[in-house]
Amino acid sequence: MIIREKTNPIITAADVTPSRDDFEVFGVFNAAAVAVGKRTFLLLRVAEKVKEEDPSRATIAKFDPETKKIEKVFFDKNDPNIDCSDPRTIKTKTKGNFVTSMGHLRGAWSDDGVNFIIDKAPLLAAGTSFETYGIEDPRITFINGEYVITYSAISDDGIGTGMAVSRDLKSAERKGLIFLSNNKNVAIFPEKINGSYWAFHRPFNKVRAKESIWIAASTDLIHWGQFKKIVSPGPGAWDLLKIGPGAPPLKTEKGWLEIYHGVDQDEKYSLGAILLDADDPSNVIGRSKKPFLFAEESYETDGLVKNIVFTCNAIKRDNGKIDIYYGASDDTTCLASIDEKELLEYVV
Repeated sequence: MIIREKTNPIITAADVTPSRDDFEVFGVFNAAAVAVGKRTFLLLRVAEKVKEEDPSRATIAKFDPETKKIEKVFFDKNDPNIDCSDPRTIKTKTKGNFVTSMGHLRGAWSDDGVNFIIDKAPLLAAGTSFETYGIEDPRITFINGEYVITYSAISDDGIGTGMAVSRDLKSAERKGLIFLSNNKNVAIFPEKINGSYWAFHRPFNKVRAKESIWIAASTDLIHWGQFKKIVSPGPGAWDLLKIGPGAPPLKTEKGWLEIYHGVDQDEKYSLGAILLDADDPSNVIGRSKKPFLFAEESYETDGLVKNIVFTCNAIKRDNGKIDIYYGASDDTTCLASIDEKELLEYVV
């Protein structure tokens, strides 16, 4: 039985200090999570927007590779070629569309896994030409004595996957793009298997293919190949439209357990699980026929974007419990827990 934390949501926008005085935080969700000794570390996706200064203008934030700073870009709301009716997007007839938000990644620490102290400054923020509109949806894998962080990098070239490494989660070193546009939801396995590193990823396009879970292998965590699609949407109704990797996989006595998100025809996001062979992670040996976590609480159904539960990391605790940190309605950060043996029953 999935048990939601009674104090959910555990982190909201009001808990996070803006990265600049002229910005405001409106969402904090889709956090990476990792156990650091007896403490819990979250790497939060923080969504900010520029404070409105002039009601006749719409403003976005954009990283400028030349100045190496996050600059403000202004749009005249009275220009007939510009549509600002949707607060999330600025649509133009000549320059395409622009999102009004910018994401960065912010650390948070807890002694009990529920109450967090949030860092005042970002661990990672837009800083390259591949990140002009921010960075989002991190995953963390502890491997080879380092915390390997993957994240979505947003630019005019689409959404690629960047990687950074950290030894203390107080600073991080970028390693560049490891998957080109359009590819995201990269979750790296916590150990080598048969001499190779492995990662889930989710390519996407607007043409024909439904968004599915793929796997890839690497010898150095930077260069990836041996691509293979391993799970496709459906056949159940709850994950009919598209699916994607969630948390980096957890090692169990029955194989690798992967928590993934599925989307139904009404754009409702839920969480299910797959089980992969311990020695061949491209071999799927079990899959949940129904979700074990879906939007039903008010903070999951009525947030910024309705009916979404979405995870980037889960932590396997010593007592056999799996703590799943998840974003609710692209708005807040929440926590739910389930016994490992019970979750395995969904997939075997």
